[in-house]
Amino acid sequence: MRGLSRPVLRAGWCGRLWAPPRRALSASPPSPPAATSGALNPFDRRLKRKQKNWAALQAEPAKCDYLREEVGGRIADRVFDITRTFPLALDVGSGRGYIAQHLTKETVEKLVQVDVAENALKNAVETEIPTVKVVADEEFLPFKENTFDLVVSSLSLHWVNDLPKAFKEIHHVLKPDGVFIGAMFGGDTLYELRCSLQLAELEREGGFAPHVSPFTAVADLGHLLSRAGFNTLTVDTDEIQVNYPGLFEVMEDLQGMGESNCSWNRKPLLHRETMLAAAAIYREMYGNSDGSVPATFQIYYMIGWKYHESQAKPAQRGSATVSFGDLAKIEGLISRGKK
Repeated sequence: MRGLSRPVLRAGWCGRLWAPPRRALSASPPSPPAATSGALNPFDRRLKRKQKNWAALQAEPAKCDYLREEVGGRIADRVFDITRTFPLALDVGSGRGYIAQHLTKETVEKLVQVDVAENALKNAVETEIPTVKVVADEEFLPFKENTFDLVVSSLSLHWVNDLPKAFKEIHHVLKPDGVFIGAMFGGDTLYELRCSLQLAELEREGGFAPHVSPFTAVADLGHLLSRAGFNTLTVDTDEIQVNYPGLFEVMEDLQGMGESNCSWNRKPLLHRETMLAAAAIYREMYGNSDGSVPATFQIYYMIGWKYHESQAKPAQRGSATVSFGDLAKIEGLISRGKK
């Protein structure tokens, strides 16, 4: 089995980052889903790599980057909220550098960008931060333990086959007291498209197949991060709604983002009549008054820290000196003081 060749690093400060690769992305022909670490592989990773490489080679790749740039900016805002400078950071699934373009060298001194698609890295947006680009799989990071002060990831981890393993890999390469800040698509993403296609297929073909990839539930994220070793967790959700002329423009932009479905059980094609019916259903059920149709993207944001003894710890059980019952008396004391 032939894997990806190890990239040549020219910057001297990167020589000490590498660890022997534990597994490389397969370059052999795709095979049916197989069990790995007790989990079923839902996604064809080789196909996803091709999709992202194709999107990065389009004449105007930035035309479809609006969503990634918006979420990348929100990840950068969360980095700025932490009042410290990060000497070395890692961007997992960086694509064309959607987070890096919003960061400054006063916050992140050096950055390593990792993505499975080499064309996305070649066409990355310029940034003022000294940067090294590495072709690697998000599930198999080729770096030593305790290497990075900060790890960020934006709209990439929803395509990994083993999300618990990916979180453990990120925790492994973080230094103690390092922080992981990430964003991924949530379960309600593109629900309008999903429902329209399912109804159209039921009507025209008597059944339906999945056309929108499965997503992680927000209730599971905190548990997965905790199992990976992170503490002081924060998980929140947000929605971004984008208006399009119609269903076909939604699908065209998803392809331009490299976000086409790559599930093993995907249906290879849709009949013309089914697509036209789905477009009509989409407009009828969800259409705006101006004739456009909305597409909803649900985003999960997560923050987790790697343990260090200097971090704040919860007090021991039973060590409190004030009872919750006494809190009811505070309002009375304040009102008497005002009199």
